[in-house]
Order: sequence, then structure tokens, then C-alpha cells
Amino acid sequence: MRLALALGERHLGLTWPNPSVGAVLVDERGGAPVIIAQGFTQAGGRPHAERMALDAAGEAARGATLYVTLEPCSSRSRTNDGASCTDLIVASGVGRLVIGAGDPSPFAHGHGYARLQDSGVHFSTGVCEAEARRLHRGHLMRVKTGRPEVIVKLARTTEGLAGRRSGPRLMITGDIANARTHLMRAHADAVMVGVGTVLADDPLLTVRLPGLEGRSPVRIILDSGLRTPMEAHVVTTARDVPTWIVAGLDAPVAAERALVAAGIEVLRVDVDADGRPVLADALGLLGSRGITRIFCEGGPALAEGLAQADLIDELVLITGRSARGEGDVPALGAALHERMDEMRLIGDEQVGSDLIMSWEKA
Repeated sequence: MRLALALGERHLGLTWPNPSVGAVLVDERGGAPVIIAQGFTQAGGRPHAERMALDAAGEAARGATLYVTLEPCSSRSRTNDGASCTDLIVASGVGRLVIGAGDPSPFAHGHGYARLQDSGVHFSTGVCEAEARRLHRGHLMRVKTGRPEVIVKLARTTEGLAGRRSGPRLMITGDIANARTHLMRAHADAVMVGVGTVLADDPLLTVRLPGLEGRSPVRIILDSGLRTPMEAHVVTTARDVPTWIVAGLDAPVAAERALVAAGIEVLRVDVDADGRPVLADALGLLGSRGITRIFCEGGPALAEGLAQADLIDELVLITGRSARGEGDVPALGAALHERMDEMRLIGDEQVGSDLIMSWEKA
């Protein structure tokens, strides 16, 4: 099961709107178990991991044990996709099925268990369940709440500062931590910032690790008034990397037309009393578009807004030594401090000269 979990984790960010499932087929009838096939959900969400493993094994699947990180689908969302994974498992002759976590989706949700039992397939659930639920948290949240999982990353100096109010961008973290950030981007369906970050830093928001350049996630800009400049990197490269701007209902139509002509997709939601997109509405809209995991790199203001709305599921805080003694913008606001007190520390790692700490909602 841990191998299946690793397969699923490796392909996070590639499979939305479907979960990134891992599957391992094992022949356990001899003196020692032998792995005969592996599978993982393919890019775009299909084919599913179970189909990949069973197709690779062929007749060798008969009587074997299939380990899968998430409950197999028992019906299909599209009629031309063929048999469900439950039906494929039954037809393959697999003798035993081991499941990490249940799937609340209407296409699974325990509906296949009776078919498995009637067909003589022994099954068990809840193996490494906590790890499986964490792997599939974005999918589970989208099914249950309609919104994606939100992972917020912030960098701060040793004095707790995240940047300057004016002047050049403050470079806080080193090369190793920066590479880790790019890897986190690669495992997200979307990377999200506010228009303030675009105006201040003109970021690319792409994955620039050797060999992973093709794994850049959808770029999402929260820009209620459509102030994103046409010369910004996110606009000039929009035909290469999908880019969505979440604007207010009253944002200028002329600005939208220009951005759309450049390859941007503009989505509209209500704005709050401060004129900013209502974050819960924005996340709900993104969930309806199939996004399951959002990596937020929008800085302290957006992080504080998400904390105030209780919309942070995981916080990654990188403390760097490179900019010691510099900066004047606090990294953590009052609401984020309060949320951190309610969260559980799940990671504490020295990376080069920087410290990466992670918390998740308890």
C-alpha cells in the first residue's frame, strides 16, 4: 500500500478533476509476494489506476491481490468510458482487493462492495487510511464541500518578515528551498496569487525544474478589477500555460476582452466590502471547474484573507537566513496566527540554510 501511495503522490497535479490514485498488483500465492504490475491514474484523470495495473498484468491478475489507494469507481461519469473499475476487477479474476480510503464520490461511495462480495472477491478497507486520505484530500474536499484543498506557502526572514513595502523584491530563501517550492507547484492542480503579487513581482508561476517543465499548473490570479497588465509574464505566456483570472462581476468588459484575446480565461464572482473577490465563492467556482489542489503563493495579504475565511488546509512556512535584518512586511497576520494554533505540525526540515515547517488542519 505504501508503494501505491507513493505512485499516487508522484502524479499529483496531473490527474484533475480525478484523484491521483496508485495501484499495485501482487501475487501472494508463492513463498514470497511478487509485484506483477503497477498503475496510476493517467494525465487528465483517465484511464484509472486500476485499469492500468490490470491491463499490464493480463491473465497474471487472476487470483492476485490488488492494492489501491482509493475505493474503485463502481459507475462511470461518462457513458463511453467502458466498464467501471469495480467491474474490471471482477472480470479480471483478482482474488483480493485492499483499499486505502473510501471514496464519497457518487461514482463509488460503497456501491461496488456488494458486487465484489457476490463475485467472490475478498476485500478490506482502511489500510494506511490516514495516509490515503491525506493523499486524496483535495478530491475528498471537492466532493464533500465543493472547493479544492488549499495549501498556503509563505517565506519569512528570521525576524518574521515577508518583504518590503517598497523597493526591489526581497529574496528570502536559498536555491534548495526554491527548488522545493517548484516541486510543490508541480504537485498542484493550480497555483494562485493576488494581482498585487503580479504587479509587484511580475512572476512566471511556472515549474522550472529540469525535466518537470511540462508540469506547470494552471495559474490563477485573483484580480477583481482586471488590473493585470497586458505585458505581465502571466499574460504574455498565457498560450503556453493555462491562466485564469478571477474578476469581480463589475470588472471592465474591455479589459476582459483584451485579456481573453491574449489567451486568458476570465471567471467572475462577487466581491466583498473591500472590493476583493469573495474567496469562498472563488474556490467554489474553481472546484466546479475540476480543480482539487491549489498551491497559494500570494503573500501575507492573501494568506491572511484565507485564514480569516478558514480556508487554509495546509500551511508551508519557509524561514530563510538570506535576508536577515531586511524587510518591513510581517509574514503572519493575526488570523493566520490563530489558525496555526489550531493546526497540527506535520513537518520540520532543514533544507540548506532554510527551515521548512508544515502544518495541516486538525
